[in-house]
Amino acid sequence: MPQLIGAIDSGTTSTRFMLFDQTGAVVGFEQQEHEQIFPRSGWVEHDPLEIWQRTQAVIRATLAKCDVRPGQIAAIGITNQRETAVVWDRRTGLPVCNAIVWQDTRTDRICRRLEEAGHAPTVQKKAGLPLATYFSGPKFRWILENVDGAQARAEAGDLICGTVDSWLIWQLTGGDRVHVTDPTNASRTMLMDLETLSWDPELLDILAIPSSMLPEIQPSSAPAFYGTTAADGPFASPIPICGNLGDQQAATVGQTCFSPGEAKNTYGTGCFMILNTGEEIVYSRNGLLTTVCYQMGESAPVYALEGSIAMAGATVQWLRDELQLISSAADTEEIAQSVDDTGGCYLVPAFSGLFAPHWRSDARGVIVGLTRYVNRAHIVRAALESICYQTREVLDAMNADSGVPLRQLKVDGGATVNNMLMQMQADILGTKVIRPRIAETTSLGAAYAAGLAVRFWPDLETLRTHWQVDRAWQPRLDDSERTQGYTGWQKAVERTLNWAE
Repeated sequence: MPQLIGAIDSGTTSTRFMLFDQTGAVVGFEQQEHEQIFPRSGWVEHDPLEIWQRTQAVIRATLAKCDVRPGQIAAIGITNQRETAVVWDRRTGLPVCNAIVWQDTRTDRICRRLEEAGHAPTVQKKAGLPLATYFSGPKFRWILENVDGAQARAEAGDLICGTVDSWLIWQLTGGDRVHVTDPTNASRTMLMDLETLSWDPELLDILAIPSSMLPEIQPSSAPAFYGTTAADGPFASPIPICGNLGDQQAATVGQTCFSPGEAKNTYGTGCFMILNTGEEIVYSRNGLLTTVCYQMGESAPVYALEGSIAMAGATVQWLRDELQLISSAADTEEIAQSVDDTGGCYLVPAFSGLFAPHWRSDARGVIVGLTRYVNRAHIVRAALESICYQTREVLDAMNADSGVPLRQLKVDGGATVNNMLMQMQADILGTKVIRPRIAETTSLGAAYAAGLAVRFWPDLETLRTHWQVDRAWQPRLDDSERTQGYTGWQKAVERTLNWAE
């Protein structure tokens, strides 16, 4: 009997392959970064072929390191950076251009055009999303308008599109060339009806996307399988691919947030908080996204409210790569601890505009409150605080939409190893913060989706038994200190607005 589940985690900055056993423990993994391409201000791209090459490399390396034979792997799950858009040729499998990454703002004019035409209410009602550059539908539109011959080729049925999950499943299935996605990724395109979980003709018409380009939408956990891995691919054997979740929904599953009212926050390149709303579609009045949380087999879909923040770990990368204030992300904890506060300065990393709850593409990053007293350590500490304050904005919106104040927040992602950051987060939220033993819950969620499909795990309740607390943080600030700091943050956010045309 197969003893392991594999998970491919194709993120914004890297791809990893992980193997899990029946207890949810990590058996082994490998990870490789891929290039971040910045052709001009506001543009962010990836090379889809490089992502596929990295995916093959980490699979082969993990299997070799762990001495795992293909027959030991029961199923494969995939999780991915969500709104990143890929368009490729149906026959050759070659992309027509680089992938446009979720952080990219080049579609601002398209979004403004749609808003001026009065389409925002329809998109909000059917897709649960604002008209924003974040989502992949406008990126598909941009490619069709700006790549030579793309519109004609798409109308002729020669081009297909998808998010990174669709791209990887297409490649992994080899000759079968399966073209699928799941409701969590489809719900981030601005093209899917939340109620029917199908591509909506009116939304397709608004963005002028030919329906022939789009993948088939199948459940996040698919007992019928999307397809099997190709014999000449990195697994060298047919293994069912039957789990697929966008990265933040995968982390929600990995955190076992299966009941309405449970929430998690993932600290990765960006920062993403998801609140499970059950089978009810809750439309936000406070700048959040309404999205599909997951759909397991033939069960009814589970929905969520999400607050998406563009810059979290990416802010730390900026400190390292562009400002060269730190040598590695790990430096931030010691440097920030060397000062008692930020010296009165705030850093608002609105490098690609502000996401939830503001949705202002005209915003740009600022550092305010500078005096000669402020030094490198103060700025590093302000960068960490910016992650926490952005999360506070989202949590306030989530509390307002749900009507139920959140009592505790489950956290995951690479930045949660920074214990000082987690204490800051508890202080700024005024809420208990809990880190699980397995911090990389995104890959685990994809593995859970695949494992449920093949009965490797029998049900959701079994998965709950795997979740264990590693550490928890209680807030230490009093309410007056918390309020004073947050008021300063709100003033700083105001300074970011109306910078970009």
